[in-house]
Amino acid sequence: MTQQTEEWHGSACKRYVCPGSVPLKQAQLPRLPLNSSALFQFHEDGFLVLERFFTVEECDSMRNQIQRVIAEMEVPPHCRTEFSTKEEEQLQAQGSSDYFLTSGDKIRFFFEKGVLDEKGKFQPKLSTVALHAYDPVFKQITHSSKVQVSLTPHQDATFLYTEPLGRVLGFWIALEDATQENGCLWFIPGSHTSGITRRMVRAPPGTSTCVEFVGSEMTYDDNRFVPVPISKGGLILIHGEVVHKSELNRSEFSRHAFTFHVMEAKDTSWSKENWLQPTPELPFPSLYT
Repeated sequence: MTQQTEEWHGSACKRYVCPGSVPLKQAQLPRLPLNSSALFQFHEDGFLVLERFFTVEECDSMRNQIQRVIAEMEVPPHCRTEFSTKEEEQLQAQGSSDYFLTSGDKIRFFFEKGVLDEKGKFQPKLSTVALHAYDPVFKQITHSSKVQVSLTPHQDATFLYTEPLGRVLGFWIALEDATQENGCLWFIPGSHTSGITRRMVRAPPGTSTCVEFVGSEMTYDDNRFVPVPISKGGLILIHGEVVHKSELNRSEFSRHAFTFHVMEAKDTSWSKENWLQPTPELPFPSLYT
């Protein structure tokens, strides 16, 4: 494995290059290509960049499937809500609709801010889609042995809470080059060591909203964020408590990505207050045993 170091805003962001892409059937989940230096970097920063983790063919397969899913998309007008990590916007957009809360065992669609025009029609350039376990192309990637848009600053553990904390890991796969111009991720290195200050939880029955926030929303100095551009096929591992964001894509180029989260199940409790819940029809699947 080779290692490259680039520096942005005075902070070093190390990126690890996988020595050639491994066919899905040959790779093994417990053996991600991480040496001791890469593991140290992840624990130090709360995220890790792995370039060329997926092949061009795998990325194109997922991108093509995205287009097919969007082309067949049918979302009732009253369910066309925008997802936001800001408390006020989230409660206004999603809080009165169970379309959001009952998405755990279905393929459903959520849209970033700006994706809908004043008439509720889609602007495809900004569309995002949340895929779950039913799409065969994305299911193959999610469960392969290889891995065993604008978002405000947030921590994934705010929305995906476990006890103890630190058991959720995000996988962010670049299906196209992600640059500062088209909306790459930005991180505050080391911010995963400070815990979380708020949670989004299911509201009690009978309330006017379906979700509510507990705790206070933090504000972050923009100078603390470092951009993390990544090439097509690259993978970013994201600690559940690291603060990250993405800027609005105002370029002429799309920035498709596929993201999912895994949880260490042993000795871990998934909060029953989380918006996302397993169902009898689709329990959280095990990636390996």
